[in-house]
Amino acid sequence: MTATRDLHNLGQSIWIDNITRPMLDSGTLQHYIDDLDVTGLTSNPTIYDKAIGGSDAYDADVAAAASSDTEGVFFDLALSDLTRAADRFRPAYEASGRIDGFVSLEVSPLLAHRADDTREWAQRLHAKAGRENLFIKIPGTPEGLGAIEESIFGGVPINVTLLFSPRQYTACAEAYARAIERRIEAGLNPFVASVASVFISRWDTAVTDRVPADLNLKLGLAVGGAVYAEYVTFYASDRWKALEAKGAKPQRLLFASTGTKDPSASKTLYVEGLAAPDTVNTMPEETLLALAESGVSIRPLPRDGADARAMLRRFEEAGIDIEGLGLELQQKGAESFVKSWESLMARIDEKAKAVTGAS
Repeated sequence: MTATRDLHNLGQSIWIDNITRPMLDSGTLQHYIDDLDVTGLTSNPTIYDKAIGGSDAYDADVAAAASSDTEGVFFDLALSDLTRAADRFRPAYEASGRIDGFVSLEVSPLLAHRADDTREWAQRLHAKAGRENLFIKIPGTPEGLGAIEESIFGGVPINVTLLFSPRQYTACAEAYARAIERRIEAGLNPFVASVASVFISRWDTAVTDRVPADLNLKLGLAVGGAVYAEYVTFYASDRWKALEAKGAKPQRLLFASTGTKDPSASKTLYVEGLAAPDTVNTMPEETLLALAESGVSIRPLPRDGADARAMLRRFEEAGIDIEGLGLELQQKGAESFVKSWESLMARIDEKAKAVTGAS
């Protein structure tokens, strides 16, 4: 039995953090579904920047839409791919009771400080896709939480992205619960699918050379373990159980950024260390393939978070302000999203000029 099957049997969904048209056309994505237990995927502007710039797969569509606005061209291209992928994952979506089998599309990060515009775009993009199993990604920043709550209240499935610390995760879970409570009060269906994406590997990158050697590559896993304990506690609360009795389902915890950036580290470090039932791990292709070829033994993450919190205290004693660093990582992540978006828009403009021969 493969490690991917072990992880699947444990109850953690394996999603791939990538999509390209060649993946769809060549059968690679279907291979991942059939043979490597992949049941969903995530996308982002950087992925599409590389995909559009690195092949001619999108040239015809870019040329046909060259006179359109650049953002509109991108969303048309992305939705063309993502709806195809969503259809591939439809069996997983239905078999899981509509909590798995999702693909994700990100709203423009330029809307980050405009909650109403973010909510409107989330509704518009989801409606345009016409697929129930498509998440709209909205950053879980303080400014984004209002748009997230309103979108979920409006029935739009949301992937809350760019979460880092336990406190940020809890704020996201609160926003989700408020939206569900409001839906119940309004007589609406209390189930709206959502995931809360907590980024892992960037923690370890951020503290390289700032902590003793024996703490190297341990912060990301400690944060993930502590967040998982918060997740378990939140959805075991009396408040949530009352909502569950009326038909609500938990917002699933998703571990993101789980590819290792340190070349000395195992490629499956953040997969082995964050195996947990009823959660998701979205991983790069390199990590997925390494996991499939490995002989690692999958063990479930402790639910109480005691070891993880003890490790976080060691980092605090070493001078790392966990919540402060989490806020810094979130802010830098939001800035990075904007840069990636601007790069993507420039890439599409450049491609349009190249394929149409415009000067």
